[in-house]
Amino acid sequence: MLKYFLRRMFLLILVLFGVVILVFTIGRLIPGDPARVILGERATPEMLENIREKYGLNEPIIIQFFVYIKQLLHLDLGSSITQHIPVWSVIQAHFMPTFELTIMATFWAMIIGIPIGILAAIKKDTVFDYVSMNVALFGVSMPVFWIGLILIMIFSVQLDWLPASGRTIGIFEGFFLLFTRGDIKSLGEAFSYVVMPSLALGSMFAALLARISRSSMLDALNENYIETARAKGLNERRVILKHALKNALIPIITVIGMQLGSLMGGAVLTESVFAWPGLGRALVDSIYARDYPVFQGIILFAAMLFASINLLVDMLYALIDPRIKYN
Repeated sequence: MLKYFLRRMFLLILVLFGVVILVFTIGRLIPGDPARVILGERATPEMLENIREKYGLNEPIIIQFFVYIKQLLHLDLGSSITQHIPVWSVIQAHFMPTFELTIMATFWAMIIGIPIGILAAIKKDTVFDYVSMNVALFGVSMPVFWIGLILIMIFSVQLDWLPASGRTIGIFEGFFLLFTRGDIKSLGEAFSYVVMPSLALGSMFAALLARISRSSMLDALNENYIETARAKGLNERRVILKHALKNALIPIITVIGMQLGSLMGGAVLTESVFAWPGLGRALVDSIYARDYPVFQGIILFAAMLFASINLLVDMLYALIDPRIKYN
């Protein structure tokens, strides 16, 4: 286990280094001058040169790259060109909204997608199976921004039940106020803002989980040990929940881990549609502003989260299935 973990950590470092090279290179290829973005169109050549010198933008690209690597070795992501604050502060300010959105979207996906997929496998070739899988196919095919706009039209514009965009208070802060002050109104307000973006983001995730759960469960139900368990007279519910489901969980957990890792880096479309102040929206804003340190830092942070979560998922495999050994 330790040897496997160390090997994966080494590969993780190589992946992150590759991400650094790729992001740094692409960032410098984006058309536009950060100095011009900061100062505006009326800036004089002297003013532009001062800004470039201040942020090292007048240095050769290879020098800029080695300076950036040196900063990373000191765990320094640099400072924002436009906001004049450390990149870590930008990430910290936008991480919690993204974290809340990710947790809620994953919650909706798991409580909707997994049960539907399992029931579809148990009721294979029935009306429920055909209807649920066609709905899941529809969910996978629909763009998340389209689902978001439909939700806004129904629940905000037509019914006026939920706010169309923004975020005033976080869910965790809402729970804190509930437990410390008995303030349930703040928690309700937090949920009112997060429910639509999380449903929009979780719908495609739920559809994917439903299809994966069905396929994995069908594979498990066709195994010989399931027939043996039934031949011994075990209750069908026990056969499904204890034997089949446990062995069907590995592909499901793999998908959850991959989706969770990618969403933690920011759901760009969802956050843009609902004006959600998360990492995805901050990434888009920094690209438009040619704020190299910010979008490099966010992408590197997202890559680190994605790789770390997938490493954790790999470690969980042995707990789910003792037959799995790490060499």
